[in-house]
Amino acid sequence: MQRFLMALVLTLTMGLSGCGYNSFQSGDEQVKASWSEVLNQYQRRADLVPNLVNTVKGYAQYEQDTLLAVTNARAKATGITATPELVNDPAAFAKFEAAQRELSGALSRLLVVVEKYPDLKANAGFRDLQAQLEGTENRITVARNRYIGAVQAYNVSVRSFPNNLTAMVFGYKVKPNLTVADEKAIAVPPVVNFGTPPATPASAQ
Repeated sequence: MQRFLMALVLTLTMGLSGCGYNSFQSGDEQVKASWSEVLNQYQRRADLVPNLVNTVKGYAQYEQDTLLAVTNARAKATGITATPELVNDPAAFAKFEAAQRELSGALSRLLVVVEKYPDLKANAGFRDLQAQLEGTENRITVARNRYIGAVQAYNVSVRSFPNNLTAMVFGYKVKPNLTVADEKAIAVPPVVNFGTPPATPASAQ
């Protein structure tokens, strides 16, 4: 009887391996790891926003609407509980992504406003924050691309025969992926101009 049970376990193990069960496990872990890195980078960006807003506020007092938009977008983005399980909830995932896109847009508009304030652009503290933001945006792009690749590989595995039969038995479903509609814009980090602001022509004064 014991030999029969061992043989049955061995057969089932080999069957599951051949039908994609193991690949689902490794693929799911890869998606979770990639998603965690995306969240880490988004959190890093969110942590930069308060100091960035306060620094700009000291120089650009007439840009309250822009600053408020950034602050509100950050509050919306950080107000969503982004757990690893979020990748299994398409509706919550879409809401989270929309909030991050809104924050990206608000920050881009803020950087455009900054161009009107040479003294702010020359401020060492602001330049440091700008550099950190640019680096974070680059890391966000890399993390997003890794996540997209991990989800694509996982979803192909779930949908492919005969793996899809195993997926149905064990409840593995395709995961929502990051949308590519705004990917081109997202992939371009904010342009930071560290050059010395040009002198204002005397005729323009």
